[in-house]
Amino acid sequence: MKFNPYTSNLPVTDIIEELKTKLKNTNTLIVNAPPGAGKSTILPLVLLEESWLKGQKIIMLEPRRLAARSIATRLADLLGEKVGSRVGYRIRFDNCVSAATQLEVVTEGILTRMLQSDNALEGIGMIIFDEFHERSLFADVALALSREAQQILRPDLRIMIMSATLNMPKLKQLLNAPALVSEGRQYPVEIYYEGENDLKLLPELTSRIVSKAVKNHDGDILVFLPGEAEIKNTEVILRSKHKEIAIHPLYGQLPPQKQFAAIMPSREGRRKIILATSIAETSLTIEGVKVVVDCGFSRTLKFNANTGLSRFETVEITLDSADQRAGRAGRLGPGICYRMWTKATHNRLNKHRTPEIEEADLASLALEMAKWGVNDINKLTWLTLPPKGHVLQANELLEQLDAIEEGRITEHGKAIHSLPCHPRLAHMLLLAQHDDLTALACDIAAILEERDPLNRDAGIDINLRIEALRRYRTGSLKNKRLKHIAKISAQYQKMLNVKEDNSATDPFETGLLLAYAYPERIAHATPGNNAQFKLANGNIAAAGHEDDLAHEDWLSIASVNARDGVGRIFLASPLNPRDLAPMVKTIESISWDTKRGGFSAFEELRIGSIILQQKPLQNYDVERKIKAVSDAVKKEGGWLLDFNAEVEQWQNRIGSLKIWDKNHDWPDVSTNHLLTTNHEWLSPYLTVVKKPEDLKKIELKNVLQHHLSYELQQLLDKLAPERIEVPSGSNIKLKYGPNGEAPVLAVRLQEMFGLLETPTVNNGAIKVLLHLLSPGFKPMQVTDDLNSFWDNTYFEVKKELKARYPKHHWPDNPLKAEPLRGVKRKKS
Repeated sequence: MKFNPYTSNLPVTDIIEELKTKLKNTNTLIVNAPPGAGKSTILPLVLLEESWLKGQKIIMLEPRRLAARSIATRLADLLGEKVGSRVGYRIRFDNCVSAATQLEVVTEGILTRMLQSDNALEGIGMIIFDEFHERSLFADVALALSREAQQILRPDLRIMIMSATLNMPKLKQLLNAPALVSEGRQYPVEIYYEGENDLKLLPELTSRIVSKAVKNHDGDILVFLPGEAEIKNTEVILRSKHKEIAIHPLYGQLPPQKQFAAIMPSREGRRKIILATSIAETSLTIEGVKVVVDCGFSRTLKFNANTGLSRFETVEITLDSADQRAGRAGRLGPGICYRMWTKATHNRLNKHRTPEIEEADLASLALEMAKWGVNDINKLTWLTLPPKGHVLQANELLEQLDAIEEGRITEHGKAIHSLPCHPRLAHMLLLAQHDDLTALACDIAAILEERDPLNRDAGIDINLRIEALRRYRTGSLKNKRLKHIAKISAQYQKMLNVKEDNSATDPFETGLLLAYAYPERIAHATPGNNAQFKLANGNIAAAGHEDDLAHEDWLSIASVNARDGVGRIFLASPLNPRDLAPMVKTIESISWDTKRGGFSAFEELRIGSIILQQKPLQNYDVERKIKAVSDAVKKEGGWLLDFNAEVEQWQNRIGSLKIWDKNHDWPDVSTNHLLTTNHEWLSPYLTVVKKPEDLKKIELKNVLQHHLSYELQQLLDKLAPERIEVPSGSNIKLKYGPNGEAPVLAVRLQEMFGLLETPTVNNGAIKVLLHLLSPGFKPMQVTDDLNSFWDNTYFEVKKELKARYPKHHWPDNPLKAEPLRGVKRKKS
């Protein structure tokens, strides 16, 4: 059947001819079209017959598996064919393609693997990035690799980026590519703002709004909620209220047949309520929806590079997400959207969602880069650069897993890359083969990749999950979640050529395998236990006091949250310490701990931060000691050193000259800079330091002064002297400010008799600010013009001084009077 796009009457038909023209003349194009415009279903099909394609395939990327399947099905329907003919899909552990397939809809990780196996992408003429505004991690990775392949090997390869909402100017500039805009024909959506929301009461509040929508409007209702827990709780409430309505959950972990049931029209013709996560924002077409209820929250996985852990956080949605969600109600006709927040809250929402690359665990990205042969990832085309800290942490993990060495991928790393899972789990699966534990490792990997199949009250022991999975496979246990987990385990078993094992598990074997995957989460009970464990990465985590594993000495932890203080363990297994022998290292620990008294040097047997044995180290590298103390000074700040008033004045003097005197290169002596660079100037004085008190004894001003060159020391004393001699013969301290303001000379008025001009610094360029004091050192006048003071103000001040200090001598002509250092009594 020949496809005629114009019969669809969808908005993107208006740009088809211009699209074809541009793709004849350029290899990269950006298409901006709102949800429902038809970009995902019309544009890929109209390009199949283009001459520049030369019989090659089109690959279209989707950010989600459900979207890939549903869009492939829709495209095949438009051609009057079954999926797997001219249109097919390929996702993790599932594909439906044939020799006749010309258009493959794939998830982004699939394209990355295709690029790694064939950098030139032979047989592929075009890559389409659909829904690129979702900014998934592997969309960014796939674009970076595709652009490099296009620029170096395949200038004929077409790349088309399709988006509903995105920073178009930035994308156009980055790719140096033209853009086409389809305005779309979105029906009007009436917005109702329902007031402030409360996450704790979300299911109850959402159910109330949904019931209101059921009563006031017809059509199916799409409800956006953060995650599975809120969906299930809301579902329970709604089922008790609306028995006549079909209620369907829709989230990523749901079995595929249930996901399709949610997006397809009801077979019985019943009205539907779809309770969905952000999975339903853009990629999916859900027929019959006229009303949207938006809770205003989404759940995102955020990675903490400091702990090496990721955790789900519930966050406010952004403006682009809110618009896309509301737009779901206006695809078929005028719609309604209930927003569970206020108009004021709406006005302060962020415009765009945070790209996943800024918040995700980048271990897989770093492995892709190593496999690609890229040492400097900044040389690739990134719409958002991967955070340096996350990349550094990812590379450290890959080195720990023996996947890379000196930045280059190892043979073991290539084997890890060949498996379609996180590098941690791939490493575990490969090492399990040496221990004849591959079947167990496959079960563990499948369980860790999916949601916990048991309730929280089952405890943290992952072996209970493995036992449940094996009982499910033998038919002695019913559990819907376990069905999906069993399928994934079977895929790994097939891949690794091992048969399933349903025998009883040895918990210590499970612990060993988890230690392979999460070496930094090997945990030892803290003294006194209290159900708390110290992890090899230095963190502390706790199990419930009544948990079966709470009193174990050693654990391998698979899942733990990253909250501050004491984390919470979710999944773990007992661990036999004898299995840890290959992981034990002898370390010379040379460190500084202020709270524990300062410097220490020990020889330690350790697993990460867990100390198994310790004895004092008599002979140690002094340079390592200096570095340890220096690092402590840098980290803990200036309070370890004696930054007294004299040091502060020395800093202000140089800081002032840095502003005043542009003829010389005065150093940055701000406290922050001095602490950061303390190793350069403080090192010679740290060899004898043992305690915090020793650091305080260091005469900081002298140390810093001697670190200046001889020339600058002389210039400092000349241009910004500490003291100035006044007519009385006194040498009085100047007080310098931090921002180059005039230094202050606080001096008793009587000591200045006979001086006509204001004293200066910086070779006469800067007048000092005189604080003229009474005999009792009280401020009487502030001036930077002493001559004017004698002429105009002195006589007024004199009256007050005579009244307050009648026994002192206050001459009528101060310029001819003798300056007084002490007290000269008035002649009686």
